[in-house]
Amino acid sequence: MSTSAQQTTSGQTRLAFEIGLLLLLSLIWGSSFTLIKIAIPTIPPFTMVAARVTIAAILLVLIAATQGYTLPRQGSVRAAFVVQGLLQSALPFTLISWGETHITSGLAGVLNATPPMFVLAIAMTTGRGRQEIGGRTTIGVALGLAGVALTMGVDALSGIGTAAPLAQAAVLAASFCYALAPIWGQRFASLPAVVTAAGAMGCAAALMLPIAAVLDRPWTLAPTSQAIAAVLGLAIVCTALAMVIYFRLIRTLGPLGTTSGSYLRAGFAVALGTTLLGESFTWSMLAGMTFIVMGVIAVTAPMRKP
Repeated sequence: MSTSAQQTTSGQTRLAFEIGLLLLLSLIWGSSFTLIKIAIPTIPPFTMVAARVTIAAILLVLIAATQGYTLPRQGSVRAAFVVQGLLQSALPFTLISWGETHITSGLAGVLNATPPMFVLAIAMTTGRGRQEIGGRTTIGVALGLAGVALTMGVDALSGIGTAAPLAQAAVLAASFCYALAPIWGQRFASLPAVVTAAGAMGCAAALMLPIAAVLDRPWTLAPTSQAIAAVLGLAIVCTALAMVIYFRLIRTLGPLGTTSGSYLRAGFAVALGTTLLGESFTWSMLAGMTFIVMGVIAVTAPMRKP
């Protein structure tokens, strides 16, 4: 086998592995909507997010330490971690958790599948990464969004304009944060993913703990055991593990490729509801998931170079 052929095969293998990680991340984050719904009746949004990011931060710092890493001491890096923690966790987690107290998880899933559209708009407006966006990428974004609409169905979309408008705006604002986060996160490419995740989650915890203490007074709450288990799942799996994967994918797939997982996340949310909760499965859902897969492939596959 020639050197060129070996490089091509190796590149295809690496891409397949990264897309596999994207699938795993989408599955993990797709389950978060269900866990939030379980926790929110007895744990208010600020406390839920504070607990989620604090537990995740502790775990990530311990994991980084066992691997011989320490958090950077430079003030500029730590300031950048604050912005990352705000964009990636503190603000969107709070907005989604609050939004789901007023709208259905299906509608939240549709609205939260829009980060790739925001990334595309930011790239086209600012010119940042515009050279990487071609016709196939744009079509992929459109296919993914159409797939989300088909998968969730018309019933999920029917709540737009009739449910709490502020809750809808909150979830869309969270999607905008998710679009900005991977663009900002590219500056940490030289750091190990676990270090970036630990730094960002530590800053998110520092932001959220005092807010939760003042507004929710968590020591007065009486959460159910199911709610506590849901928050632990959100912290350990949906945050600590997910963030390590996420910051790796920012380096390997880029902002648009990483946010394309938002489409997959919506599809997994429906699949989990069908499998675990006995919700109905229709042909439109199958068609929608097919569109989602086609869209993600179009966005993440490398462009041919002359």
